[in-house]
Amino acid sequence: MDILFMLLSLLISYLIFKIWKRIDSKRDQNCYILDYQCHKPSDDRMVNTQFSGDVILRNKHLQLNEYKFLLKAIVSSGIGEQTYAPRLFFEGREQSPTLQDAISEMEEFYIDTIEKVLERNKISPSDIDILVVNVSMLNSTPSLSARIINHYKMRDDIKVFNLTAMGCSASVISVDIVKNMFKTYKNKLALVVTSESLSPNWYSGSNRSMILANCLFRSGGCAVLLTNKRSLSRRAMFKLKCLVRTHHGARDDSYSACVQKEDELGHIGVHLDKTLPKAATRAFVDNLKVITPKILPVTELLRFMLCLLLKKLRKNPSKGSNVAQAAPKAGIKAGINFKTGIDHFCIHTGGKAVIDAIGYSLDLSEYDLEPARMTLHRFGNTSASSLWYVLGYMEAKKRLKRGDRVFMISFGAGFKCNSCVWEVVRDLNVGEAIGNVWNHCIDQYPPKSLLNPFFEKYGWINEEEPETFKIPDGLM
Repeated sequence: MDILFMLLSLLISYLIFKIWKRIDSKRDQNCYILDYQCHKPSDDRMVNTQFSGDVILRNKHLQLNEYKFLLKAIVSSGIGEQTYAPRLFFEGREQSPTLQDAISEMEEFYIDTIEKVLERNKISPSDIDILVVNVSMLNSTPSLSARIINHYKMRDDIKVFNLTAMGCSASVISVDIVKNMFKTYKNKLALVVTSESLSPNWYSGSNRSMILANCLFRSGGCAVLLTNKRSLSRRAMFKLKCLVRTHHGARDDSYSACVQKEDELGHIGVHLDKTLPKAATRAFVDNLKVITPKILPVTELLRFMLCLLLKKLRKNPSKGSNVAQAAPKAGIKAGINFKTGIDHFCIHTGGKAVIDAIGYSLDLSEYDLEPARMTLHRFGNTSASSLWYVLGYMEAKKRLKRGDRVFMISFGAGFKCNSCVWEVVRDLNVGEAIGNVWNHCIDQYPPKSLLNPFFEKYGWINEEEPETFKIPDGLM
């Protein structure tokens, strides 16, 4: 009997140990953001209305109709007069860039951000175990990740990932790579470096579907420090709760919605197809299908299902009454309250129309959309790094407190929609946000008006006729 009791005790102890070990190992797989640093280029790279007009007028391939199209696009873009462009634009060389222009642009960004975030956290470059770099429109040899490793003399056993052509959703993809690495490797530090190279990617042709990108994209970038070390969890700012990636590359119309190609005259640019809104809608819908049950409480899901059932019983089904129909376009709403599980919405600043559409679809207030709108106005569309500028605005405005959940939503070529949810680990709504890119101007936001003076200066173009159109000498 004693032997049987002893065996039973050993068995129970073994089971308890295995359960504890499994639970304990899960704790080592958590993904935390220790800190992040957005890039603020120097003021001599600031783009105002006058300079924007000068750059556009330098393109000799444009005619009156293209000028009218660009005027309408810029006025309605939501972008202000304090965004940034690469240095070669100010030298008048945007139509003849060199490889060194692109590399210098990236070096200026990553030297600024990486040094600041590492120094602030008293971390040596040799302490970094995982490096993920994403810059879509530049693929140099050696890679940008290799240049960073060489510049900072990082360890030779560092795990390195260099992503290109991932589009504006690359930040979430990079975080997903780090998250999966953390499942295998314990007690690691990871550095995500995200930006976009604009220097070699200015479109100098006249195709409307390709010149639109010139109006929206601006210089920027961010370095994000992540860890799964338990010893650093108390210092962390955010903890990753869930992440969902949706890729519609198998659909031909989604695949071709955003493509880099040559126009009929051989000028390279990014073609934004008419199918882009539809492709974004489908990707957003499918992404919400997966992530919604992960982030909303059961009570809200049950309420939604009950409302849906009642509508069917009344024989009056609504096309926009389920999550599967939730899409970023006017006239359709999700029909489910995302604010029951989410406190803040970090939306990619792809343009004013993108922000408006997602806000309408998810039934968000102007307060919810303010961080994205202000980021678009102050920094423009900085591609994959824009999410971190939006997050920085929330922090600078002292909105983030412990336990809050932040929903990041991004779109990218392919076509992709990637999203994730972060939980605020410690109160970030007290004291100054050290190193925050918004510190110098946060008291000025939101401004009384988001209108830029572009129409006031160039509105006369709308009154011109093709037969008599001539650019005034003072504007050349």
